[in-house]
Amino acid sequence: MKIFRAVLAGVAFLLLYVPAQAGVADRIAAIVNDEVITLSELNSAFEPYQAKLEATYTGADREKALTETKLTLLNRMIDNVLMEQQARKAGIVVKDEEVTGAITELLGRRKISQEEFRQAIAREGTTVEAYRKGVRDQLMRINLVQREIKSKVAVSDEEIGAYYRAHRADYEGKEAVRIKQILLLLPRDASPAVKETLRAEAGTLHRRLLDGEPFDLIAANHSQGPAANSGGDIGFIEKGKILSEVESVAFSLPLNQVSPVIESSVGFHIIRVIDRRGAGLKSIESVREEIREKLDMEKVEKKFEEWLIALRLKSHIEIKL
Repeated sequence: MKIFRAVLAGVAFLLLYVPAQAGVADRIAAIVNDEVITLSELNSAFEPYQAKLEATYTGADREKALTETKLTLLNRMIDNVLMEQQARKAGIVVKDEEVTGAITELLGRRKISQEEFRQAIAREGTTVEAYRKGVRDQLMRINLVQREIKSKVAVSDEEIGAYYRAHRADYEGKEAVRIKQILLLLPRDASPAVKETLRAEAGTLHRRLLDGEPFDLIAANHSQGPAANSGGDIGFIEKGKILSEVESVAFSLPLNQVSPVIESSVGFHIIRVIDRRGAGLKSIESVREEIREKLDMEKVEKKFEEWLIALRLKSHIEIKL
């Protein structure tokens, strides 16, 4: 993943990684101008990747994957430090209320209470203050990208028109349905007993829907699929883009009718079709903002990469691994 996309992703990653507190005798992994990244910080950030790599690779391949991934991660951390340094030089300040607001919004999206948050922080062996510092630093980087890169990029109507004409085939829309979905995921290698338990749970939810309970509410409380917090609304889906078991039902189901429980390779689905559209060429007006966002992102990514390369070249960086 490009670091720009990681920056724009916001602070959500911080629920998965909280920086460790460096010990007094900690080794230095890298020097970035007048700051250091310690080995304990690198190892703490690397833990989620390490377990997955060790389960995936063996022998020499495992060692190569571990070494390359750790170095890639260290370089990403170096880039983050460089951006934080530039943000401070630019006078970018993140207020306490902004940090609090970002954390509150994130916990709300993840449906995590303040007490659960504090317990998770404690389990990681860190403090709320250290977590807040991580959020503050990430918000500084986001604001820096907005000021130095994104605010200086514009996409003209002429560029949008040229892209539309050059990619006309991409906008030959297929028949599509807009669906809401409740999904109960089937764990990998689930036993028959687990599968039957999930099937029974799906059946119970289906009966509640038929008895008149709101689809959106049940999706928000029980679905493990995308957009659960938005009532399970996953938008328009074209033919050939979803699981065949779900597709066969979705394109034959009357509008606003609740489907039967659908079993697929990933779990149990209940869907409702809330809109339909036919095939045909999408007009430029209907896709203008979609194209604008695509071109804007491409331009920003290119400028960001150039900006970051230039920043690295004029900085003092030493990797001590």
